[in-house]
Amino acid sequence: MLKNYKALKRPIFWRILVVVLCLQNSTTLMAQVTYTLSGKVTDASTGEPLIGATLQLENTTVGTVTDVDGNYKLNIDLPSGDYQLKISSIGYEVLSQNISLNNQVDISLDISLQEDYLRLNEVVVTGTSVATSKRQLGNAISTISKDDIASSGSLGIDGALSGKITGAVITQNSGNPAGGISIRLRGASTINGQSDPLYIVDGVIVNNGSGVINDGSTELLDLGGYSQNRLVDINPNDIEKIEVIKGAAAAAIYGSRASNGVVQIFTKRGSQGKPKFTFSTNFLISEVRKKIDVNETPLVWEDAFDNDNLNTRPAQRFDYQDYFFVTGTGTDNYLSLSGGDDKSKYFLSASYFDNEGIIRNTDFQRISGRARVDQTINDWIALSFGLNYSYSESNDIPNGGISAAYGALTGFVFSDNSIDDRPDESGIYPVTSPLVARTNPREAVDRFEFGQKTNRLIGDLQLNLTPFEGFGIDYILGVDTYNQSGIGFIPVGNTSPNPNGFARRAELNFLQLNNDLNFRYEKDITESIKSTSSAGLTVQFDRRESLGVSSEFLSPVSKTTDGGSVTDRIDFRAERVIRGAFLQQTFGFFNKLFLTGAIRVDGASSFGEDERSQFYPKASASYVISEEDFWKSSFGPVINNFKIRASWGQSGNLTGLGPFERFTNYNPVPINGQTGLVPSNQLGNSAIRPEQQTEVEFGVDLGLLNNRLGLEFTYYNQDVEDLLLTNTQATTTGFGLRTENVGEMSNRGIELLIRALAIQRDNFRWNITATYSRNKNEVNGIANDDLLRLPGSFNISVAQNGEALGVFFGTYYARESDGSISLDSGQRPLRALDSNGSIDRKIIGDPNPDFTASLINELEYKNFSFRVQFDAIQGFDVFNFDRRLLNNVIFGGGEGVGRELAGEQVKGFGRAEANVFEEFIEDGSFIKLRELGISYSARPDFLGISNLRFSFIGRNLFSIDDYTGWDPEINAPGQSNGVRGFIFASVPIPRTYQFGVTATF
Repeated sequence: MLKNYKALKRPIFWRILVVVLCLQNSTTLMAQVTYTLSGKVTDASTGEPLIGATLQLENTTVGTVTDVDGNYKLNIDLPSGDYQLKISSIGYEVLSQNISLNNQVDISLDISLQEDYLRLNEVVVTGTSVATSKRQLGNAISTISKDDIASSGSLGIDGALSGKITGAVITQNSGNPAGGISIRLRGASTINGQSDPLYIVDGVIVNNGSGVINDGSTELLDLGGYSQNRLVDINPNDIEKIEVIKGAAAAAIYGSRASNGVVQIFTKRGSQGKPKFTFSTNFLISEVRKKIDVNETPLVWEDAFDNDNLNTRPAQRFDYQDYFFVTGTGTDNYLSLSGGDDKSKYFLSASYFDNEGIIRNTDFQRISGRARVDQTINDWIALSFGLNYSYSESNDIPNGGISAAYGALTGFVFSDNSIDDRPDESGIYPVTSPLVARTNPREAVDRFEFGQKTNRLIGDLQLNLTPFEGFGIDYILGVDTYNQSGIGFIPVGNTSPNPNGFARRAELNFLQLNNDLNFRYEKDITESIKSTSSAGLTVQFDRRESLGVSSEFLSPVSKTTDGGSVTDRIDFRAERVIRGAFLQQTFGFFNKLFLTGAIRVDGASSFGEDERSQFYPKASASYVISEEDFWKSSFGPVINNFKIRASWGQSGNLTGLGPFERFTNYNPVPINGQTGLVPSNQLGNSAIRPEQQTEVEFGVDLGLLNNRLGLEFTYYNQDVEDLLLTNTQATTTGFGLRTENVGEMSNRGIELLIRALAIQRDNFRWNITATYSRNKNEVNGIANDDLLRLPGSFNISVAQNGEALGVFFGTYYARESDGSISLDSGQRPLRALDSNGSIDRKIIGDPNPDFTASLINELEYKNFSFRVQFDAIQGFDVFNFDRRLLNNVIFGGGEGVGRELAGEQVKGFGRAEANVFEEFIEDGSFIKLRELGISYSARPDFLGISNLRFSFIGRNLFSIDDYTGWDPEINAPGQSNGVRGFIFASVPIPRTYQFGVTATF
């Protein structure tokens, strides 16, 4: 029972359905002519058919999409008269065509669409269920098509966005087969909360959580920062398009969940026509792109700790990377079926994905199926039902050591590689890190058993009503629910810090519902003034239940937690209800000036009763100056399109506070054999409220050279207030901490998008797309100018007033007056001391990039296509914790220790460097060949195949950077918001190759 979800008990859906049925049954059945409209939609420049173009009779439920040959057919049961047919396709100008239904029953109409490089007329959905063109918007929205996704070579939806969106920093945190990806739209907007955007799939709000089983930092499994994003449960082959709303000025309509931006995902639907089958299969290869240079000097020190003892003895050196790094293979298979008639349309798909990682004995498997049925009941009632189910399994190897220290890569950086890591004849693995208890990396990949399983269901039921011209009602009931389980096992008698064995079992059950009712009304007030009104109500509910148990001191024959002593357990349950309502009004004047205003009111059970209702307004304007006569006669021949836009809005962030943090919580403790309760260290705060973001955005859109060159420029200014931070309390309160609304943060930046049709000939075409984004983040308002140390970086990443979030804070070199590093008598570096002779610390690096950029070239010649994408992230620092350990002589596995043994560097130099964190701040800037694709398409005349496509896609093929480790893009704390660029024993992003065949029948 959803006890707290009172709003869903109100039978909104059933009342609407009863009214619909009553109206339908009371309607007098009249004889009515059925009209047939058919034809073909093509590209106006090339004449090629446009697949999946949408045709819709405005203010009716009559619509369809084109088939694989660009053909369409509409059966229209409407009264005679004039109607407007809207034809749209991603990347093309929207065309509105007048259709007269009178004496002619069969109407033939072929349509040609012009490419829209500026994409001013691109149809988008902005949260009100009202589809509108970008011409009317006062803010920037990015659209990614199914072709962009398919050609990316990414195995996940989020990775496919990389380099295609301005104002976004998209990084893959781990090279594991289902490694999590972080998306930051216009910078970080919170410190303690999450900066991931709100994800919506076909109107269903979905959770993209990364395996946290409570509202703290407890992970399902501690794999060293690696965790799966739940978007991995959705097959990219099922996606039609993705819309990204980046700022509060655009996303305010979503209220208290939108300050990180919104990503709307639209899946494929059926189309009118005979059944169409699509089958694709891909063979995958993954390999490590770069290895770390290790100690190859065939000597060891007699005494590593005594810098004056330079005696050595011969030794053999081993590169453990040769064993735990492997070449992984995989397969991705997909089958879909779609079709329908003018009343019923369907889309069905199934897929099987299996991919090995570049760490030995790691893999990820997913089986998924999707169904979508669209049913037109009559000319004003339509129903739609969607369902997606996925089951996934992963075999994981723990690697990093942020919390636990039993990882494979952790063992590698702590090991002395003069020790042969292979087991002896009795199967006993040697200790490779004798000075610090860490795991033999070979044993970790051979003997440790860690894995996860996930069952997930995403579904929606949608009712669309258009009872009279211009007026519509849309109801959506969405559900997202999954069970994720994880197991971990380390056998007894191992080389890890858990020599007596370790077992863990954790479960997470998640349920999220959204219940949305939207109204829209479009009316032409005069011939030159158009009004679009919309309003909506929403009730959202989510519930999280988790259980985790860890045991050590296992019996030699047990793999389960009940075979040892319980050392940790957690049983967590939480529910949350969010209610909201919005109003939005848009006026269009002469189809060139558009003014929009909106308000949203939200309330969430997470916050105190006096702060539960929050108000989020927004306003925007756009003006297409190029539609004016004076412009057409003067600048028009050169600047064909010119639009200016501006917007202002507010939105909130709920993620920084758990459902019960407003209360003073109590912890159970045993007292004299009985169970008692004691207050926690944290004092509750009943006046807590959501973080609030205010954003101003200005921009221009230009189309030049007969619209073959399009430019989109945006400037934004975000201010975040009421940051949720944990403040220290006076000891007289009896508590140590309290969550309060005290901090501030700002993001200011620019975004530039350029699209160009460089060459267009009969058989050849060259498109260029370039992006550039720059963001400046700054934290302020921290009480007493305190330094907030962020978890997940050994207190190296911090938040400090006047600095960007997550800057590195640590020790630095003592320097001479000329700026050179100070050395001791043994020529080893010294760290700086303050005036009292104590170790001094300061800001030593910034992981936030100066700018991001991408360059995409697409060439087509007859049936061949070629695509190459370069991504660049420049001007950011990373902390290379791996090198700090590898080059320390007491461990001995790094190249730096080899130089000391060879006499190229004084002994103990790396050990002295380890105390100076400044040394390990490296420039993480890189330019990556993110995507390279080649394909050939044919239309063979056999076996009923209408299209056959062969493709090769390479991803992350090479990187231009100065980083000395594996990969500057990865991040040890995974999806952490504040801790970025901290690299410690993280799996590098692999170089991947895909060889695929796609056939359409």
